[in-house]
Amino acid sequence: MKALNAIKLSGKEVLPLIEGGKGISITSGASSGAWACAGGVGTVSAVNADFFDKAGNIIPQIYHGRTRRDRHEELVSFSIKGAIAQIQKAHDLRHGLGSLNVNILWEMGGAQRILKGVLEKTKHLVDGITCGAGMPYKLAEISASYGVYYYPIISSSRAFKALWKRAYRKFASFLGAVVYEDPWLAGGHNGLSNVEDPDKPQDPYPRVALLRKEMREMGVDEVPIIMAGGVWYLRDWADWIDNQELGPIAFQFGTRPLLTKESRISDEWKQKLLTLKEGDVILHRFSPTGFYSSAVHNEFLLELQARSDRQIAYTPDMVGDHSRPLDINRKGNIIYVTQGDLIRANIWIHQGFTSIMRTPDQTLIFVTPEKQAQIRQHQIECMGCLSQCRFSNWADNEKTSTGRKADPRSFCIQKTLQDIAHDGDLEHNLMFAGHNCFNFAKDPFYSNGFIPTVKQLVDRILTGD
Repeated sequence: MKALNAIKLSGKEVLPLIEGGKGISITSGASSGAWACAGGVGTVSAVNADFFDKAGNIIPQIYHGRTRRDRHEELVSFSIKGAIAQIQKAHDLRHGLGSLNVNILWEMGGAQRILKGVLEKTKHLVDGITCGAGMPYKLAEISASYGVYYYPIISSSRAFKALWKRAYRKFASFLGAVVYEDPWLAGGHNGLSNVEDPDKPQDPYPRVALLRKEMREMGVDEVPIIMAGGVWYLRDWADWIDNQELGPIAFQFGTRPLLTKESRISDEWKQKLLTLKEGDVILHRFSPTGFYSSAVHNEFLLELQARSDRQIAYTPDMVGDHSRPLDINRKGNIIYVTQGDLIRANIWIHQGFTSIMRTPDQTLIFVTPEKQAQIRQHQIECMGCLSQCRFSNWADNEKTSTGRKADPRSFCIQKTLQDIAHDGDLEHNLMFAGHNCFNFAKDPFYSNGFIPTVKQLVDRILTGD
């Protein structure tokens, strides 16, 4: 294993090891502060982070607003308070060592307002802003205005080129690094484009080499690239280290920091990670963001898959093969389906999936009355956590609407991530994870259920393992 030399990030010499930011209270100040204290770059998530009362207890994020706009304003306030609290905690715990970034999702509702609100209070504590999930054109301008470095997360050189031409070239001096997040291996939301096949992963090396080539042409050849997604053992990436073609390289770890003593996920979740096998994490497209995402294949995803499978197309009038009438609410609301789909519909209804819901794509899904009631309730309680949401049709605009019907094939991502982050059920919530998390069960470092501290994990990573 090659020696891993320090690298300059945000103007500081640090280990080229970055803790990946994980939202909805997962990457907390305790974890990121410890990571920075170990000499690397800790990353506090500013996505609905927890904040505390005077006794140090977490304050539940309960919404009281009567309208979606009112609840959205509450969410923005919660997000700013939580991020500030966690950044302060991380800063206190790092003892002046390492570097501290804050992570924000560009496609979350109120992203720019939240980022500015956080930086107003923490610009003297934060070294960099990591930002992905979309095309954050304004990231460079906002970061530079507060004197903080920015770290865009991209999944192709094409995406970075677009960001550079439109905005980043004007603020090149504050570009801390470019995070290349592999769209096939990373946990959470993935940046697969419409021209990339989710079932045909590409080798990251040529993609990163092309990114470096284009960065050199832009005059930012010494700005580090951070490899994210699929990084577990550094020995597997030895040929990337001190590689002249790739230039300065650092490595981001998203999944491994979940299994540390400082990690705020539940003990049950930590034990579950120790049992996962190869293939237990799947790439799916049920997210209300519209992005692909990687998560543990549990009952939550199985129900979404089954919900989508119980789906047929319809027409409002009799057209071609759509000649069989179906009363979707048993009140004379007739639409037309094919003979084969009518047979399937009657089978599903006989099985208890008696509630029929329309989708924005002129199809119907069949669910139980209990599931329909839950879907409707979650849609009613929307707090606008995304800039645009397929599930609730919320949009962060004047009309607070995407202009499309809400899609019952998706789910409220805010509710499920808040629940699992606060000791909720692991089978019936979305559990994000990277595709290499099966290594927890195979890696002798975790034998007999051993859970390391962050410092022990960083020391282990430096050995190549």
